[in-house]
Amino acid sequence: MRPLMYGYMRLAVSDDPDENTAIEQELRRYTQGEGFELERLFIERLGSSEESAFFGLVDALKAAEVKNVIVPSLWHFARLPGLQAAMRDHIERELGARLWIIQNADASQRSVTS
Repeated sequence: MRPLMYGYMRLAVSDDPDENTAIEQELRRYTQGEGFELERLFIERLGSSEESAFFGLVDALKAAEVKNVIVPSLWHFARLPGLQAAMRDHIERELGARLWIIQNADASQRSVTS
């Protein structure tokens, strides 16, 4: 059985649905290519009255054995670099999970940091 991984992405109401689907598919492909199974994808929907997907991700990381999270880029956490750093720090240092960041959609230029 492959180890499990969570994913996180942010969508705006006005975002192109085809682009959002492509991002989700890329997360799933990358996860499988690295030997993981994407257990759950947390999707933050801006402009929605739903509970924060980031808080759902944090709660899931606290409750489960899953210790890997994949995001398309840090922009999906926030647009402000300071907030991106704080969210990343919370996942890595406070929750002890590894953050995988896909920087580019082009497979030859993808990079992952931890």
